[in-house]
Amino acid sequence: MDTGLLILRLLIGLLVAGHGVQKISTHLGGSGLDGGAREFRADGFRGGALTALAAGGGQIGSGLLLAAGLLTPLAATGAVGVMTVALTVKWHNGVWVQNDGYEYPLVLIGTAVSLAATGPGAWSLDGALGFSSYPAWWAALAAAAGLGSGLLTRLVLHRAPERAQAPGRV
Repeated sequence: MDTGLLILRLLIGLLVAGHGVQKISTHLGGSGLDGGAREFRADGFRGGALTALAAGGGQIGSGLLLAAGLLTPLAATGAVGVMTVALTVKWHNGVWVQNDGYEYPLVLIGTAVSLAATGPGAWSLDGALGFSSYPAWWAALAAAAGLGSGLLTRLVLHRAPERAQAPGRV
């Protein structure tokens, strides 16, 4: 079981962190902080560079913590939060990724919550520190706090779409 958890943590954690690196730099195929800011503005978010930095930093931090198996419930909360925002952006496209849907963010959310529920396993920094198992309620807390923070971020930072004015109105 510990080997499987290690593989899962490394895969998911490094993918989430890599996605964050792309938001704020030109590494891993990213288009730099300006590109990340443009992406958020195109998706209807306020803040530009600050929003891209916050999202990228959240993804890098939560992803690296998940990969290392350190403070796993907190790492899961961060990953769920940033992926909830991504899910809301893609929601209107439906579930499937080939239509730019929310399938991938949903898988990352489910996996992060699952890691909070199972714990990171013995081959983790939590394990080395004696925190390899957390009470089951941590998973529920990670899911609720992550979903809540992602939805709150969407509510606060997302602009309502501009409506076209009817002809003759100013």
